[in-house]
Amino acid sequence: MQRFWIAIGSLAGFGAVAMGAVAAHAVADPVAQKMVASGVQMQGWHALALFGVGLWVPRGGWLADAAGAAFVLGMILFCGSVYALGLGGLSLGRVAPAGGMTLMLGWLLVCVSALRAPRDAR
Repeated sequence: MQRFWIAIGSLAGFGAVAMGAVAAHAVADPVAQKMVASGVQMQGWHALALFGVGLWVPRGGWLADAAGAAFVLGMILFCGSVYALGLGGLSLGRVAPAGGMTLMLGWLLVCVSALRAPRDAR
């Protein structure tokens, strides 16, 4: 799973850069630009988090894998709904808050995996 999380993080980072370009060059409304920029920022941070999960998963085990899954699902829900609203004016209701909560769950899972990981034998 290590390579999987790093690959997904890379794709998420690619998508964040692409959406940043769309926001900068194709969105004229300043409010919509801010919305898309918020999604881009959250996607970029969690792309990096997926890299961290990829590096951590050999020690963090299934909890680290669960964190990676939460990050991916949270990005899809949160960023996707923010992009839908900013780019298309389509409100998806409570999808963004559900995505945000899923992202927070991912961070808690990373924390628990760190606390439960075996100590080094040094």
